[in-house]
Amino acid sequence: MNRVTDRDPDIARTGRGRASSRPLAWAGLAVMVLGARGCGEESRPMPGPPDGEDGVALELVTSGLEFPLGLTAPEADPRLFVVEKGGRIRIVRDGALLPEPFLDISANVSRGSEQGLLGLAFHPAYATNGRFFVDYTDTDGNTRVSAWRVSADADRADAASEEVLLTIEQPFSNHNGGGLAFGPDGYLYIGMGDGGSGGDPLGNGRDLGDLLGSLLRIDVSGASGYAIPADNPFAGREGARGELWDLGLRNPWRFSFDRATGDLYIADVGQSEREEIDVAARADGGGRGLDYGWNVMEGSVCYGGGSCDRTGLVLPVTEYSHDLGCSVTGGYVYRGSAVPAIQGQYFYADYCQGWVRSFRFQGGAASDPREWPALAPGGPVASFGEDSAGELYVLDAGGSVYRVVAVP
Repeated sequence: MNRVTDRDPDIARTGRGRASSRPLAWAGLAVMVLGARGCGEESRPMPGPPDGEDGVALELVTSGLEFPLGLTAPEADPRLFVVEKGGRIRIVRDGALLPEPFLDISANVSRGSEQGLLGLAFHPAYATNGRFFVDYTDTDGNTRVSAWRVSADADRADAASEEVLLTIEQPFSNHNGGGLAFGPDGYLYIGMGDGGSGGDPLGNGRDLGDLLGSLLRIDVSGASGYAIPADNPFAGREGARGELWDLGLRNPWRFSFDRATGDLYIADVGQSEREEIDVAARADGGGRGLDYGWNVMEGSVCYGGGSCDRTGLVLPVTEYSHDLGCSVTGGYVYRGSAVPAIQGQYFYADYCQGWVRSFRFQGGAASDPREWPALAPGGPVASFGEDSAGELYVLDAGGSVYRVVAVP
């Protein structure tokens, strides 16, 4: 996941500001606060949004998981695949959690701090090629992005099929990012944090010569390995890594693509003052070559106070200060059919406070902000999920998965 605090964990456990309408039943787990720092310190008060309308609720899908960090599914597949931080991928089929994992690489995964099995994405042609991709921190604490294949048993991966595509050195144990997703262009995108510690001491966030602090974009359409797409913004530039799609990210804890528009949403965890959501419209290039500003900027303010040169830096479409939370968890734009009232809204959460919020991206800006007390699970929101039909799920750090449903 992306959350061990680089500050006093008691601050994360108590929280400050507006809390969820439900008690933080799993507050003891909030030490995993995904790289946030100093809830409430140096914050600039910002108002919270109004509550969303009635008519939605959480429906328990399964419980008893070990720190679920992601949920996804192959195209047109009714099963749910849930990522556990410790190194297992579990399947929910016909409403039941299968006893045997789809994949268990726990022996190869470091899981202290913000490390672990962090991301999963199925190839768009998974139904015919059986390929899927995993992001995890290995036993040396470095990021691995690997390709795998399913076995003859559709509910079990081939445990011997791993092909390591990327190994990325991690200088510290936090800010590993770890999200994986295929974009509307068919390329695989990989979320990378700045390498950790606090304040990006190595300057990785805006260094074109490494793979940290950015989303990466690679072509995995070949039978093995990967290629760098020719239209990647820094491909062929001397001293730059061609895999980079953008730069200036601190710790993207969940990015996603709107399945209707292709727009890219990135939730970037802040340092001491602001949590932010960035949106890059597909029509405007989908974020190609954008600089989101870390560590010059934190949200819309200059990091460390004072003035800074904002030339060429992209500001978030929405943000909140640390009097309202301390670590953003990104989600999805709802494109399912079960809850028509929330169509087109992007959902996100705060890990420490446990609230769930949404907004609509219209005309290049965030509009219609809402908070949804009925969707707060009562504990830290570790991640969101989306099934093959576009229905939305909320994952709490205590081990439960909930589906967002409509109620009268």
